[in-house]
Amino acid sequence: MLIYMDTCCFNRPYDDQSLIRNSLEAQAKLHIQSRIRSGHIRLATSYILWYENSENPFIMRKTAISAFLRQYGSVYVSSERGPIVQGLARDIMHSGLKAKDALHVACALEAGCEYLLSTDDRLLRYRHEHLLLLNPMDFIRMEADKQ
Repeated sequence: MLIYMDTCCFNRPYDDQSLIRNSLEAQAKLHIQSRIRSGHIRLATSYILWYENSENPFIMRKTAISAFLRQYGSVYVSSERGPIVQGLARDIMHSGLKAKDALHVACALEAGCEYLLSTDDRLLRYRHEHLLLLNPMDFIRMEADKQ
C-alpha cells in the first residue's frame, strides 16, 4: 500500500497537544509512521512536500521531518514531473482547493498512491475517483476494518 502524507499531517505532533483532536491525530500519525518503518506501508514524497518542509521556521521539526522523508520515502515525485503535476493541480484547483493542496493531491496521484493523509478539513472534503483522502485516525480505522 502506498500513501502520501501532506505537510500538516507531518506537523500534527508539534501542534498543541492539549487539544484532544490534535493529540489523537498525532498518535494516529505516529502509529502510521511506525507501520511505514516496519515496511507494512510505503510512503510517497514530493518536491512540494520537501519545499514546504524547507520553509518550516522550527529547525528541529524541519530536521526530524526531513530525516523521516529521506529514510522512508519509497517513491519521489520530483520537480522534473512538474509540468504533469502542475497540469493536474490546475484541474484540481477548479474544485476550490488552494494551489499547494492541489499540488499535494496531484503528486499523490502522479506517484500512484491509494491514499492521501491530511489533518486539513478543507483538503479532506476533496474527492477523486483514484485517491482516497483521509484523516490519520480514519485511515487507521479503515486499515483495522480490513484485517
